[in-house]
Amino acid sequence: MEINYDLEGIVFDIQRFSIHDGPGIRTIVFLKGCPLACWWCCNPEAQSIKPIMMYQIGRCIHCGLCLSVCPQGALSAQNPGFIDRNKCIACGECAKICPTEALVLKGKTMTIKEVMDILRKDEAIYRHSNGGVTISGGEALVQHEFTTELLKACQVNGWHTAMETTGYTTSEQALNEVFTYLDLVLMDVKSGDDETHKKYTGVSNALIQQNARKITEKARTVVRVPTIPGVNADEKSFRNICDFAATLSGVDTIHILPYHTYGENKYDLLGRPYRMGKTPSLTQNQIEILKDVVESKGFHCIIGG
Repeated sequence: MEINYDLEGIVFDIQRFSIHDGPGIRTIVFLKGCPLACWWCCNPEAQSIKPIMMYQIGRCIHCGLCLSVCPQGALSAQNPGFIDRNKCIACGECAKICPTEALVLKGKTMTIKEVMDILRKDEAIYRHSNGGVTISGGEALVQHEFTTELLKACQVNGWHTAMETTGYTTSEQALNEVFTYLDLVLMDVKSGDDETHKKYTGVSNALIQQNARKITEKARTVVRVPTIPGVNADEKSFRNICDFAATLSGVDTIHILPYHTYGENKYDLLGRPYRMGKTPSLTQNQIEILKDVVESKGFHCIIGG
């Protein structure tokens, strides 16, 4: 199999020793870029494909070193959030010199070879745990050429491959190539109602549903529902989602992913408001009611995943 190991992509994190997002122990490669802007997104730094600076005020010792190296003059204590994001070009010079990592650049250009060199460190763990590599984001279909080559390289090594995806892409090439090299697709389904979907994600669900039917014909797919109070955490919404999942080829499992606020602090680091406000977490009883809906529709249901 021919693989372009010199192909470059924008990676914002590589998480090793994960026990989520696929079977066994896994490494998750997070890619930049997403066409959705979900209100509850826990990786808002991944929405833009471009690198972005994050500033953690609690780590800052106000040494002033960053001020001396910023070529754009984008840093100042007088700026809301310290960084003038209209001036910042995310060159990363401030992050390089910051002694406390109060400034962090999220997004790095890497080749397939560079990513594979990291993944190979855990090759034995993949084999012993029946684990592998999961591609996440952002939305990996935004960088579908890079995703395809990375998946090919993983499969050449005999590693299990998985990908988290919204299914949103206008590229037929992405649909035809990426899913050929996947053992497992973890597909988010956020709402069966188009207006609700538009309001909370910024895009229609029509293309997602169209693509989902193609994707499930190409690779084993599990439907995952980020379950958000006030958005889709009710029986009617779940019945709607289950009815849609029933139209997809081979889908027999639905994961309920209860709402959490793990990524809320990132919005402060990016100088952005968190649109979910003080949305409460789901109670165990609420989750069990939704689980009963899923199972009543004939699906195997897993909480989390």
